[in-house]
Amino acid sequence: MQIELFTTGGTFDKIYFDALSEFAIGAPQAPTLLQQGNVSAAITVTELLRKDSLELDDKDRELIAQQVKRSTAEGIVIVHGTDTMALTGQRLAAISNKTIVLVGAMQPAAMRDSDAPFNLGFALAAVQLAPAGVYIAMNGQLLPAAHAIKDRQRMCFVDSRG
Repeated sequence: MQIELFTTGGTFDKIYFDALSEFAIGAPQAPTLLQQGNVSAAITVTELLRKDSLELDDKDRELIAQQVKRSTAEGIVIVHGTDTMALTGQRLAAISNKTIVLVGAMQPAAMRDSDAPFNLGFALAAVQLAPAGVYIAMNGQLLPAAHAIKDRQRMCFVDSRG
């Protein structure tokens, strides 16, 4: 299966920016994680944006949607910030011929206790096994993007249907 992984930034790609411990969006971390995980699946990585998801706007979501539509891959993974991941998932809902999995992290991939490596591996498995549709892969769950919401208190994604 051909897989294309798009990166857009978000917490997944945050790095320490200065001595004040402020974060900035750095280079995509997914290629490093794929290498460290000895991933042998055929994956093309394409960097689209380096933004916090709260900074993404309709123009950015349109760029993401157009790139997903243009991709020849049947499996798409999008590394995305968690705050507006569901909005982007809703924008992608009209694309019916691909399996699209959005994934992010609650802690930057560069941090030792990050959930990023697990979430990325989970997303890669999901994109290969799930039927066509748009999903969010977070916290060991694969949720339809249309029903996924971020529970900020519990720091995880939940299904809005209960």
